[in-house]
Amino acid sequence: MSFLENIYNVLLYNPKEPLLFNSGFFLYFFLFVLIFNKVFTNYKRAKIIFLTVCSVYFYYKSSGVFFVLVIISSLVDYVAGIVIHNTDVKFKRKVFLIISLIANLGILGYFKYTNFFISNVNMLFSTGYPLQDIFLPVGVSFFTFQSMSYTIDIYRRQLKPEKNFTDFLFFVSFFPQLVAGPIVRASDFLPQIHTRIELSKADIGNALFLIIAGLLKKAVIADYISINFVDRVFDWPLRYTGFENLMALYGYCFQIYCDFSGYSDMAIGFALFLGFRLPDNFNSPYKAISVTEFWRRWHLSLSSWLRDYLYISLGGNRISNIRTYINLMLTMLLGGLWHGASWNFVIWGGIHGSVLAIERLLNLPQWFSKNKFKKFIGLIFTFHVWAFSMLFFRAQSTQHGIDMVHQIFNYFKPEVFLQFIIGYSIVFTLIIIGFLSHYTPKRMEEFIKEKLTNASLFSQAAILTLVIWIVVQFKSLDVHPFIYFQF
Repeated sequence: MSFLENIYNVLLYNPKEPLLFNSGFFLYFFLFVLIFNKVFTNYKRAKIIFLTVCSVYFYYKSSGVFFVLVIISSLVDYVAGIVIHNTDVKFKRKVFLIISLIANLGILGYFKYTNFFISNVNMLFSTGYPLQDIFLPVGVSFFTFQSMSYTIDIYRRQLKPEKNFTDFLFFVSFFPQLVAGPIVRASDFLPQIHTRIELSKADIGNALFLIIAGLLKKAVIADYISINFVDRVFDWPLRYTGFENLMALYGYCFQIYCDFSGYSDMAIGFALFLGFRLPDNFNSPYKAISVTEFWRRWHLSLSSWLRDYLYISLGGNRISNIRTYINLMLTMLLGGLWHGASWNFVIWGGIHGSVLAIERLLNLPQWFSKNKFKKFIGLIFTFHVWAFSMLFFRAQSTQHGIDMVHQIFNYFKPEVFLQFIIGYSIVFTLIIIGFLSHYTPKRMEEFIKEKLTNASLFSQAAILTLVIWIVVQFKSLDVHPFIYFQF
């Protein structure tokens, strides 16, 4: 096979090797984008077209031919947005909003929930409809929500439509956050397309810090504890003691945080290198002293999306206390279903909806905040509500979740503690590192950023090289996708 044929095959979509931030191909891809982005600095239109093509290609390398879904969703919402803005006829505006919602929710519903619907019909009515062979495009929940919010904002007269389709497609498809967020609002992103952003030395240092932190979180902590401990226990909970099940549950809480916040850190860092600022997606969620506060710290872009486009649309807390509790529950149930087509996710959402309602009813967030002792109680309470809900979020089935609960309460065996530390010493160490890094004071983080920013280019390159070397040492044979790619 010739050199050109090899290059051609590498550039093609390979379902066994989707394009990921933590893959070798992405390093070359991003360097290519970064170089030509710099070349087009003074040519705004050429720069946007170039970045749009690269973004669509990125999605092609992630999901193959299904990159057309991003284009279809963008085209529908682009046209709908213009029509909604240009007419004062209420009926016409509603019709085009509904067209936008049907198009986006239709894409999401078909690819994500068709088999869920069929399996539940079969279970309820004892039918035998065959499940469909449907490929789930990476990140379909993210770009449909992002595009859909654009038309809703225009319908509410909170946003004017984008005139240029390429600019709008660029907003929807921008590759750093395309497949796992943050879910960016058009009002935050579109103005950046028309404004030249000059990166300061501090911006470059911050971007480098975020990329390094994200790589270490994902490729070292999250992947290692997943492969070497967490996955084993969640796959066969009855083979392990209750103590090991509990450690796997704690481990998964830090795995998903390091995995998802690691992706968000890298997405924000890569975007910043290209001259675009994305919103923060995490704010030390395990520091929360109530579940209410937790959802102001975890997956901020989804939390605010659910609040602004679902909870408030249902009436929020404006109608009555009972209706407020119902709205909280519906929002979290649908938020759970957004994560996946399984009753496990509905249970997960139901747990959070119930606790949010109870906290509001008993005014627990205020009680937890009264003194340091109560804050500590709130911290422990919140983390364990989250951990309990993650039993069902991660478990292969509801029965697996129940099996883990059974082992924890009926077969705990605390005497295996020392055996666990010896047998899983690296896993235990990484969980502790993940725990401590989460509670690192902000001033320490700012100190590291400052040192990285003021370092010479050679020193920055050496640090990045060292981090890549560390990642390679922990790397398994396969590159593991980010957890939230499946959503």
